Amino acid sequence: MRTAGDPSDSEGVWCEVRDGAARGGPALFLDRDGVVVEETEYLCRVEDIAVLPGAAEVIAAANRRGVSVVLVTNQSGIGRGYFGWSEFAAVQHAIASVLEAQSARLDAVYACPHHASGRGVFAVPNHPARKPNPGMLLRAAADLDLDLRQSWMVGDKTIDVEAAKRAGLAGAMHVLTGYGEAERAKSAELAAPDFELRFGRSIADALALPILAP
Repeated sequence: MRTAGDPSDSEGVWCEVRDGAARGGPALFLDRDGVVVEETEYLCRVEDIAVLPGAAEVIAAANRRGVSVVLVTNQSGIGRGYFGWSEFAAVQHAIASVLEAQSARLDAVYACPHHASGRGVFAVPNHPARKPNPGMLLRAAADLDLDLRQSWMVGDKTIDVEAAKRAGLAGAMHVLTGYGEAERAKSAELAAPDFELRFGRSIADALALPILAP
């Protein structure tokens, strides 16, 4: 369900492209919880936000290179009725403020509330936008004219890596923060000749990715 001023589309997927967003090249796709901010289970309060070390530095490096920075996050807490888009928006605004204070900015944010245990219109077992499906990445590619074959994902779950692979990205970095340590072995199975998989301790290691390395 929509609230006044929210950018969710007709299917209830949050699709926010910021003014002045970088367009027409590769993207750095980022999962949110456990990657950019600490995993807290259904983050919905501003006071619970903790941006992880290195996140701002990685995002700022992408900004300087003209690489689009796109946040793609599953938000089943909304679908389950634990909180709403207004709480999500407040959290996103606060995260953006912390990043911008360190000269880092997100170009776009996509969030999927759908889940098999969702309520009402959000009760969708396998919505195309919910990772590991690639819908949010493909929507971003269309909105920002992205070169997916040169793009990378950073995530802490196998579903992040799988979404990147299914979207045709160059590769993904599986970080060990959040759920990363527990899901490392499953992600390792997704490496392929046409899809590079790297592992990092945290988002800070994404500075070594081909689209960000000096």
